[in-house]
Amino acid sequence: MSKRVIVDPITRIEGHLRAEVIVGDDGVVQDAFVSSTLWRGLEVIAKGRDPRNIPLMMQRICGVCTYSHYLKSTMAVEDALGIKIPYNAELVRTLMNAALFMHDHVVHFYHLHGVDWVDIVSALSADEEKASKLAFKYSDNPIGTGENELKKVKEKIAKFAKNPQGLGPFANAYWGHKTFRFTPEQNLIALSHYLKALEIQRIIAQMMAIFGGKNPHPQSLAVGGVTCVMDILNPARMGEYLVKYQTIADFVNNAYYADIVMAAEMYKTEPSVMKPMGVKNFMAHQDMMVGRNDYLFESGVIMNGDLSKVFEIDEDMITEEATHSWYKDDAPQHPYDGTTNPNYTGFVDGDTVGPDGKMISSKMINEKEKYSWIKSPRYKGEPMEVGPLACMLVGYAKGNKKTVKVVNDFLAKTGVPAAALFSTLGRTAGRMLQAKLIADNALVAFNNLIENLKVDQETCATYTIDKNREYKGRGMGDVPRGMLSHWIRIKNGVVENYQAVVPSTWNAGPMDSKGAKGPYEADLIGLKIEDLTQPIEIIRIIHSYDPCIACAVHVMDTKGKILSQYKVDPLYGGCTI
Repeated sequence: MSKRVIVDPITRIEGHLRAEVIVGDDGVVQDAFVSSTLWRGLEVIAKGRDPRNIPLMMQRICGVCTYSHYLKSTMAVEDALGIKIPYNAELVRTLMNAALFMHDHVVHFYHLHGVDWVDIVSALSADEEKASKLAFKYSDNPIGTGENELKKVKEKIAKFAKNPQGLGPFANAYWGHKTFRFTPEQNLIALSHYLKALEIQRIIAQMMAIFGGKNPHPQSLAVGGVTCVMDILNPARMGEYLVKYQTIADFVNNAYYADIVMAAEMYKTEPSVMKPMGVKNFMAHQDMMVGRNDYLFESGVIMNGDLSKVFEIDEDMITEEATHSWYKDDAPQHPYDGTTNPNYTGFVDGDTVGPDGKMISSKMINEKEKYSWIKSPRYKGEPMEVGPLACMLVGYAKGNKKTVKVVNDFLAKTGVPAAALFSTLGRTAGRMLQAKLIADNALVAFNNLIENLKVDQETCATYTIDKNREYKGRGMGDVPRGMLSHWIRIKNGVVENYQAVVPSTWNAGPMDSKGAKGPYEADLIGLKIEDLTQPIEIIRIIHSYDPCIACAVHVMDTKGKILSQYKVDPLYGGCTI
């Protein structure tokens, strides 16, 4: 008899997300439904406002992806007004983007996704000397893995373990789960990098602030270019960025890269990690300019996992529908004409597996009706995966030399086949490889900026807004979680309509009118869960996308009224099962 398992909220992500799966007697997921339970209304708030003010508002969509939304919103207004920004401004935006990407990917793996792979309790039984020597298998210059350093890491975690409240930030995970594959020594290496990444996170935030003015909400973009001209003309500020960049690149290459190589070695036989993904359609957009007509990321569409063909993106074929989303207008809409009219229908009563394995009463998704605040984006009517893996696959399939090199080097070093890219391991590796691609190549933009400033110091273009004209434009590109697009219509000098189609909407959207599932849901079907009371397999797959549900949905009351309050018990582990 099939049972329903609910994970709500899925923790260690940005925002509120709920996953429900129907599991057969054999423990295999027969069907899956993913719901986001808060509403994003910023598109509504944008209407009637001066378009030049919108980017500063749109970066508040999220506290993690701030610069991503700030940049694409600014680009949307520039596209609408026909503005070509100066070359210096393009390069400065790339340097800020490089900081954001490396920050996002490092933080995601170590502090959000890492404990799905690393058994912290197992690390306490590791041999420090053995672990220190093992680190050289994965890197010629390992970081934070000296014998004394590893001993201090063990002592620090042992103090947590002796605390009456448990392992502190590592509490309430599924330690000892059958699907963990690292040895105690490997767990200790990755745990050391977890702690080191806390320091790295601070340094990268400082990198962003050098040109952004502050972090996490930078202030230096303006419609037409950038305002940080005094910073890029100051050798001390430029030197500070360079030194911090080199520190981060070293960590990416000798800790992050090494740990994913280690994960590939140990998890390549774990079925829940290597299960083929449910959606093999991928889309990515050109981004990260490092020189004139030179970009690290390529644009393109891959269908059915066929890397022999890459199609160019037809923006007219992008739609969002709301058949199973809590909005009034169900039919597919192009973002320029998108509507945001809420229609919440709630949950239904049912039975689910409880913490002790017995069935309990619970509120459940009504999969026959509407069940998520996330819409269902489609490209030519088909679901698509976006994200670092999609970006790397498109660049690889299009023959981008820099991308081909990092992918082929990884496949050769790990010995895993190219087919392994179409899995949770592949998605996790794709994020790291994107970070490495940036770490190895984004300083080209830094050097080009220095050279161009010798002959040209322009940083912002002039423009006018004719209130008697109507404008429309979009800002598109790949951000840390995938392809992001902001779409704007301007009339009478103010915003007439605004829509943001974000990566986590592409990936986390519910079923469409044809019953086709988005990547999250499709990826969970066919998954074998070893223990229904400890569904780490579900969490590991969902985390591999680096969900940013605050981007996909958001709620705000402009009158300052409290709409609702939420309380999560930190001692329970963050899951309702």
